[in-house]
Amino acid sequence: MTDLKKIRSHLELEKKRLLEELDQLNADGRPSAERREGSPFGKREEEATESLELEKRLAMEKRIKEQLTANDDTVRKIDSGTYGLCESCGKPIEAARLEILATARRCMNCKSQAKNAKR
Repeated sequence: MTDLKKIRSHLELEKKRLLEELDQLNADGRPSAERREGSPFGKREEEATESLELEKRLAMEKRIKEQLTANDDTVRKIDSGTYGLCESCGKPIEAARLEILATARRCMNCKSQAKNAKR
């Protein structure tokens, strides 16, 4: 039997960590008044670097928000009594899978079928 209190506690800690990571990412993403000097490409190089950094920051922000959503969905499933059931077939998700990935939404069989269908 799955220890729901332990899983919920882990999810709460993970949510706190993700929110802190998101706050830090947003604080680090503020434009700097500092400008590089002496580059032969000048402003174009600086703009390209800033654009690349923005893309990386936005990708990281998206990943964190997706993890937060999965985390919140899992807590809702615990509260509603549907935690551990495959969203595709309704059968129980393997305990070993849930131990590794508490936010798993599908059993391995359905997960592999969905992966093969995308190919």
